[in-house]
Amino acid sequence: MQVNNVTEALSVSPQITPQDVTKIRDAGFRAIICNRPDAEGADQPNFEEIETAAKAAGIEAHYLPVTSGMVQDSDAAAFGQALMELPGPVLAYCRTGTRSATLWSLTEAKRRPLSEILAATKAAGFDMTGVARRIVNGGKTPTASGDAAFDIVIVGGGAGGIAVAASLKSRKPDLEIALIDPTDIHYYQPGWTMVGGGIFEPAETAKTMGSLIPRGVHWIKSAVAAFEPQDNAVILDGCRVVKYDRLVVCPGLKLDWSAIDGLEDTLGRNGVTSNYRYDLAPYTWQLVQSVKAGRAIFTQPPMPIKCAGAPQKALYLSADHWCRNGALGSIDIHFCNAGGVLFGVKDYVPALQSYMDKYNASLDFFHNLVAVDGPARLATFEVKKPDRDPERVTMKFDMLHVCPPQTAPDFIRVSPLADASGWVDVDQATLRHKRHDNIWSLGDVMNAPNAKTAAAARKQAPVVADNLVADLEGRAAVAQYDGYGSCPLTVERGKIVLAEFGYGGVMKPSFPKFVVDGTKPSRLAWLLKEKMLPPIYWKAMLRGHEWLARPEKITAAG
Repeated sequence: MQVNNVTEALSVSPQITPQDVTKIRDAGFRAIICNRPDAEGADQPNFEEIETAAKAAGIEAHYLPVTSGMVQDSDAAAFGQALMELPGPVLAYCRTGTRSATLWSLTEAKRRPLSEILAATKAAGFDMTGVARRIVNGGKTPTASGDAAFDIVIVGGGAGGIAVAASLKSRKPDLEIALIDPTDIHYYQPGWTMVGGGIFEPAETAKTMGSLIPRGVHWIKSAVAAFEPQDNAVILDGCRVVKYDRLVVCPGLKLDWSAIDGLEDTLGRNGVTSNYRYDLAPYTWQLVQSVKAGRAIFTQPPMPIKCAGAPQKALYLSADHWCRNGALGSIDIHFCNAGGVLFGVKDYVPALQSYMDKYNASLDFFHNLVAVDGPARLATFEVKKPDRDPERVTMKFDMLHVCPPQTAPDFIRVSPLADASGWVDVDQATLRHKRHDNIWSLGDVMNAPNAKTAAAARKQAPVVADNLVADLEGRAAVAQYDGYGSCPLTVERGKIVLAEFGYGGVMKPSFPKFVVDGTKPSRLAWLLKEKMLPPIYWKAMLRGHEWLARPEKITAAG
């Protein structure tokens, strides 16, 4: 836990955990302010967890959430009011601490000289120059000039962002590239299914961001607040401005836990878990081992979601464990899917259905989870079957594995880059923005109709790199993305149905059928998932080595 002292009465810090609260109290703090909205990040504890720990420690906790980069005057006023009412000293936190420092700066703007505000925040490790410009500019951030400028700016340090940075550097090492991402840890999210199944340890799925960003790429450790494409500018949290010649947008998507009533209050306890969060995947495995009888429910929300097979992967690995320890006959398994099919590519459905039959799992289609009562262990679904009136159904559970609804991040949805549904609007072949020709996008945030998987980003990164370099050289697009996505469906411990497909559900196998038949469960595919894919991810994809990922070239006729 890093604490940055701004004044004697206020310190700010990055995201804290419930385990930090005792240390915060022992350091002399008497109150905590949370400036980070719940469900902003995949590994983020929610405010209720912090508040519970604070009450136990005998200090106050106050929730004042502010969307990254969208600090309003009213937020600053509320922050100032909280500082007056709460016992001090106070620790305020958000994802990096920048929002909290910004709120304090705006709160103090009428009481302290600007130089004093900038000196205090600088000593605490925060550059509030952009806030100063906002104050003098009538509350707006001027974008005609920037604090920094680069040939290429990449927004997002996930699988797509680091892979495309590495691919660009391997093609043109002299490019001045900046990667913008506020997080310290990069996660191999496909591994969380295996953590929830007791196969991987959580630590195997995480590495420090600094160890992965390619050499020569500038890391700007900040959140993005807004885009000004007409000025080729990205506005950062704290109102700094970064200018670009070309922009790549790949910040991933937002897990919208709050869309399900009561869910945030019970995650990680009362039998409610999710492999979609780093800190909860171990709880999945804990529940799987402890449940001996009763009902286990696995949910899937409406599309789009990342890794559309992940909700049922959790079911298969759980059921396989219960099968092996003799408990399966005593557990009533339900797969509650908001959609109407088991899997979107029909070629793989027979094999998957055979495992649902083997585990005697009920398939509850058109069931969308809308509310959870953790203490009562009740899950409520909105059921919208074709040609029937919608109804609500409540089911008792002993274990509930939730896949949350998913949307584009807020700063994307409200930006000029988004389509009507909030996703970055690209040409599905070249991945170039449809309206801004010096912008590209890849990964989960863009609107091409492909499966949102790490395997898709692995194929997309070289396409973006090739086309961006061609543009730098004054040439037309040279590479096209065919919609490839891969979903290794872990149907039992030791066997996988390796689903690989492109646009329109067309099968796109990487191996000859005699090596791996993706429509059937395979031990070789399990070996690929368990032993080969993690090093391919860490040591090939994120380093610009494009094994089995060379882009398809655009022919003259195409």
